[in-house]
Amino acid sequence: MPAIIASAGDKASEHFLEFFAATIRNKNTRAAYVQAAAQFFRWCEQYDLKLASIRPLHVSAYIETKPLTAPSIKQHLAALRGLFNWLVIKQVVPENPAMFVKGPRFSRQVGITPIMEAEQMRLLLDSISITRRIKIPRKHGGGYKEVADLKGLRDRAAIAIMGYTFARVSAVVGLTLGDYRLEGKRGRLRLMEKGNKEKLVWLHREAEEFLDTYIAAAGIEDAKAPLFQTLDKAHILSGEVLSRRDMLRAVKQRCNVAGLSESFCNHTFRGTGITVFLNNGGSLEAAQDMANHSDPRTTKLYDRRKELANLSEIERRIAFE
Repeated sequence: MPAIIASAGDKASEHFLEFFAATIRNKNTRAAYVQAAAQFFRWCEQYDLKLASIRPLHVSAYIETKPLTAPSIKQHLAALRGLFNWLVIKQVVPENPAMFVKGPRFSRQVGITPIMEAEQMRLLLDSISITRRIKIPRKHGGGYKEVADLKGLRDRAAIAIMGYTFARVSAVVGLTLGDYRLEGKRGRLRLMEKGNKEKLVWLHREAEEFLDTYIAAAGIEDAKAPLFQTLDKAHILSGEVLSRRDMLRAVKQRCNVAGLSESFCNHTFRGTGITVFLNNGGSLEAAQDMANHSDPRTTKLYDRRKELANLSEIERRIAFE
């Protein structure tokens, strides 16, 4: 609880918490808004401001002095507008000081998430080791033997699903065994995407094969069990859900082993899948549906074909020799 809120009384504290708990359902948005509000109120405390004395001038000064990118500033303003609007409704403060503070103009024609070319994606998947050597005790004959590497099988399956289905990492790590089912002879996943939108997606044969191999080796049987779990030091599934940060660390590690850039991240596979799909003749409408976008302009942000084409033209046509 920020000190400036706590000092405003129990009513302010209650409704401050209520805003985040009751009005924001998306966990990622809630976390971002909590952080934005905390940073703003820490700034206010430096100038001995009270909650009721905060004015648009203060919000504007905060935005001016904050070293943030334009999208981050817009997010901070959205968080403050929403919070103060709630406090006005609950009669904690008389007016919303963030309501009329203008943010920077900003638009983006192409996404900034780094994507892979098809050959790089192939290299990454093929480079993930799915076996490991373990030492056999001397009383059992000694030596070494090859066993399935659950971590490698897990990472390969998760990365393939993100690439082939264009799914967000939060939807993939949130899967349970019951979300995977066979319809006829093909596998299908029930993904819970952004905004609690349920999406049924068919699996590409390779992603299905990788997932089946992982499930068989892991021995997961409970339909409610997390599909992708953390492992303990003995390489045994812990039963705990693999977090987005855990998945990010795994992606960085796998890219490093494959000799690929460490700038690649979880979201890379969404952009990579969409770009490769469109480059191979897929329609924008189909990509939009698969990516669960409500607006085709959002899907176009992930389409990096022009960017790759421009790079090819630069390499081919410009030579200072």
